[in-house]
Amino acid sequence: MRILKLRIRSAEEFEGLYQKDLVRGGLFVPTTSALEAGETVVIELAAPVLPNKVLIRGNVKSWRPALPRLRVRAGAVVEFDPDEASKRDFVRDALTGKRTDLPRRKHNRLPVQIPVRYRLAKTASYVEGAISEISVGGAMLNTTEPLPLESDVIVEIVPPGAAAPIAISSRVSYQVPTGGTGLRFLSRDGDGSRRLRELVRRLRTT
Repeated sequence: MRILKLRIRSAEEFEGLYQKDLVRGGLFVPTTSALEAGETVVIELAAPVLPNKVLIRGNVKSWRPALPRLRVRAGAVVEFDPDEASKRDFVRDALTGKRTDLPRRKHNRLPVQIPVRYRLAKTASYVEGAISEISVGGAMLNTTEPLPLESDVIVEIVPPGAAAPIAISSRVSYQVPTGGTGLRFLSRDGDGSRRLRELVRRLRTT
């Protein structure tokens, strides 16, 4: 998955790049790298008012080369993924000053869509699910109902290119009303941290 870096300096610049005609919203991202329509990409968005870089998944609608004589920049129009609406709104609210309660994360989360299975540490039965965000420090687990706060959860993920899953110990740190469960990974040793870094690296380059 290709990552497109975009730095926004002001709300006015964001609105100038924002694609209002797209149903789910999107951005024009300046880039000289040719992109195919329909290609899945991640926009790594940075701004002075944001506590962390925000990574938003989307699909390329079109790409154009530069036209120097007409002062036209090369770039791609990217429509946001349907599951990224909360990030879109978060960025707009932060840039316009509507939100000031912006907690800083230690690790930037990568938007993904990978199947997993999980279980509460006190149970033996696994449940099929999916992860929509992941970092070395934690993940967003999509669940039909939020899991209990502070409960320990075992998540099994098959890394890209691997045949066997890896089991990751985690703890529920927050809940999302729509059913999502925020997990904090519990890497109890150096090898656990190494495996998490390698997993995120593979997902980033897939």
